Amino acid sequence: MASNYDNSAWFYDSLSKLFYGKSLINAQVYLLSFIKPNSSILIAGGGTGWILEEIAKIHPSGLKITYVEISANMMALSKKRAVGDNDVIFINSPVEEVSFAEKFDIIITPFLFDNFTGDTLQKVFDHLHPLLKTDGLWLNTDFQLTGKWWQNVMLKTMFVFFKIVCGIETSVLPDINKQFEQYGYDAIAQKTFYGDFVSSKNFKKSS
Repeated sequence: MASNYDNSAWFYDSLSKLFYGKSLINAQVYLLSFIKPNSSILIAGGGTGWILEEIAKIHPSGLKITYVEISANMMALSKKRAVGDNDVIFINSPVEEVSFAEKFDIIITPFLFDNFTGDTLQKVFDHLHPLLKTDGLWLNTDFQLTGKWWQNVMLKTMFVFFKIVCGIETSVLPDINKQFEQYGYDAIAQKTFYGDFVSSKNFKKSS
């Protein structure tokens, strides 16, 4: 069963702020500065859509954004966001089931891969990789374990909660960096947040 955040849409952002303050928001906003004017962007798993408003603050127009989200409730919230004069296409579907006719300058995956087992991660990554243009940027934010005991406690607590509420399939953090390494991506910028528990990386797709 694919994970679906319909049940948590109404409290997801509040819950995030309760446990992490603005760390998860800041981690994603950090990467938005790498977006160039007039870019075509694919956002996979955008959640409640607040990121669209943050993008519009930097680029109020000129962007073509394809916004893919599996949760209908999350999508309903996303469509209410102020996107400026940017062209936004909303697609309510698992991103790995969507066929795209074009390639993108930028792919954004905000806390997407931590929902998956290794096999599903591979499937989703294999689907997204060809969609990014050569020299395109992949902006990824996710959790990571750096050996601090409390990170394991928080991660296990999150997995149990979202497995019950939203049906996420995994209870172990997959090796996300391994996927980017296998496909020859270069991490050209990175920053950590919340005691190194959250990692934001700007990957460049090489030829």
